[in-house]
Amino acid sequence: MTIGGKTIEQALGTLSDMTGGAVPIDTGEHLVRIAKAQCFMREQGIAAVYLNAGTNLTYFTGTKWYASERMVGAILPASGALEYIAPRFEECTLRGFMLVKGEVNCWEEHESPYQLFIDVLARMGIAPNPAQAPRVGIDESAAFFIGDGISQLADGYALENASKVTAFCRTTKSAAEIALMQRAKDMTLAVHVAAASILREGITTVEVEEFIARAHRKVGASGSYFCIVLFGEATAYPHGVSYVQTLKDGDVVLIDTGCKVNDYISDITRTYVFGTPTPRQRSVWNAEKTAQLAAFAAAQLGVACEEVDRAARRSLEASGFDGGYKLPGLPHRTGHGIGMDIHEWPYLVGGNKTALQVGMCFSNEPMICIPGEFGVRHEDHFYMTESGPKWFTEPALSIDDPFALMSA
Repeated sequence: MTIGGKTIEQALGTLSDMTGGAVPIDTGEHLVRIAKAQCFMREQGIAAVYLNAGTNLTYFTGTKWYASERMVGAILPASGALEYIAPRFEECTLRGFMLVKGEVNCWEEHESPYQLFIDVLARMGIAPNPAQAPRVGIDESAAFFIGDGISQLADGYALENASKVTAFCRTTKSAAEIALMQRAKDMTLAVHVAAASILREGITTVEVEEFIARAHRKVGASGSYFCIVLFGEATAYPHGVSYVQTLKDGDVVLIDTGCKVNDYISDITRTYVFGTPTPRQRSVWNAEKTAQLAAFAAAQLGVACEEVDRAARRSLEASGFDGGYKLPGLPHRTGHGIGMDIHEWPYLVGGNKTALQVGMCFSNEPMICIPGEFGVRHEDHFYMTESGPKWFTEPALSIDDPFALMSA
């Protein structure tokens, strides 16, 4: 019995802290990332990039700061030391969060942080030049008001999207990053097993979500990074519905959840049936698994991302579903990159000709959506190695034994 049969306390009792030995990214790796970015910037002729508070700032500097209405970030020149920019009253706090140390350029509440940004560029030797404007990248995740504030003062500079630099660095993961994602995914898979074991007729999606948050804390995370629990017809909608569902015998169950370990994210979906699967449910479940495996087989070094997506769609078409984006079938991309953000470059989607390289990490989730009936999504992630793709977590075994517990 893999679905149902346990109380909440019994299920929690099967879990324990799994974070032992998980090693956070150290200052040395941040410095390597900065050096890689600067080398690329020099090759591309990019004079500097602005890294806004949030994922990019943390990725390159280890400094954790949430984006707000005040400009906080770092200026990374193509050569030379990185420097920070922050409100004066936050200077001491910011220094306390730094891993990569640097000069902090401060602005008072009545002053313009955008003018300070321009002034710091000039002091760094990146002066405005109308004849040959220095290229300056602005963090792709920065709010519009930051880019707009800088652009109004940036005569003599050529502003551009910094993702050319940030994506170049973040797309391929190091061994340390992959190890953290492996740990996070192992934890979430254990939570999935526990969540399946507490299902009973009459339980609500909210109750399951609350259990999953507790279970993630039990394995050592701060809770669920996100959680989607769907029953019955609601499973046909990839990111959920607005109403609470109550589990009935014969319902399809779809649970998509994840957690964070030292800033790196897990994201796993399992779909199965509470009760005895119908022939229709079994057929669709198997078609989804076949499509997931087809995408994995296509994911070879040097292959374009779009070819992985195309392989999943060919498989779905062979199973009688639409081979494009129409329903019933797969309405979204086959997969996304993952790392410190749950959705990162590159994407396994039509039109993306990015070639697969060692260190790239992807979700593999060619979901089948059948409005009015149900949906099935198997989502596991893989990373590219010198010998091809490698699963972080093995795909679900079967609709009757999704966690391979009966055959263990």
